[in-house]
Amino acid sequence: MIARLTPLRFSNGAATRTIRQREYRIQRYCVDDVEMKYIVTFSLPRFLNLPFEQKLITIFHELYHISPQFDGDFRRHPGRYTMHSHSRAEYDRAMQRLVQVYLQEHDTPEVFAFLHLTSAQLAWKYGCISSIRVPKPLIVPSLPAA
Repeated sequence: MIARLTPLRFSNGAATRTIRQREYRIQRYCVDDVEMKYIVTFSLPRFLNLPFEQKLITIFHELYHISPQFDGDFRRHPGRYTMHSHSRAEYDRAMQRLVQVYLQEHDTPEVFAFLHLTSAQLAWKYGCISSIRVPKPLIVPSLPAA
C-alpha cells in the first residue's frame, strides 16, 4: 500500500448504520474542533520515493475516491466494481490523463515542486520530514440517546 483514503461516514454520508438491529457509527476525527470527513494516508518514505508523475497519479487516485457530494462516503461507480469501476488499470489510466491535463493547465508549478524530491532529498533540504499517524477509525456502537 502506498496510499489510502478512509471515509468517515457510511453510504450516502450517513452518520450511522444499523447492523443486526444495532446502530453503529464511525469514530470521529477532529482537527482544531473541525470534524474531518476523510483521512488520506500516504506510506512514508515509500510514497515520497516514487517518480514525480506517479506521486501525482497516486494523489489523484485517492482524491478521486471522494464522493462528489463530499459527504464522507466514497465515490461509487455503477455496477459490481464500485471502487475502481470495472478495471483498476483503467481507473489509473484515467487518473494519469487527469494528471496530464492538470500539469498542462497549472500555472504555478512551484506549488507541487516538492513532489519532485525523494524522501532523502526532502530531509536534506528541510532538515527532517515529520508526519502523524492517524489510526484507522473503528466502527463502534452508537451511544443511546440521553
